[in-house]
Amino acid sequence: DNKNPERVAAGLKATIHNDTIPQETKDRAQDRLDQMGVEVNKTASSQHAKQTNREIGGYKATLKNPNVSDEAKQNARSILREND
Repeated sequence: DNKNPERVAAGLKATIHNDTIPQETKDRAQDRLDQMGVEVNKTASSQHAKQTNREIGGYKATLKNPNVSDEAKQNARSILREND
């Protein structure tokens, strides 16, 4: 094949982390990654475990914005503490 192995691995990783993909397909993608010698860090890429960098940045901006309510700032502080 003339396919770039890094791009193939990226596609397979995306398959594993896509909630709409059947488990059987995810298992085949994992098997292929294993054959390629590529490890998948499932905890680091879990979107439910941590907020994305962009979301975290938004909460930090909320704290500095004088037009945001105290309630919204408290909520942002709480979320930032959870993701520390």
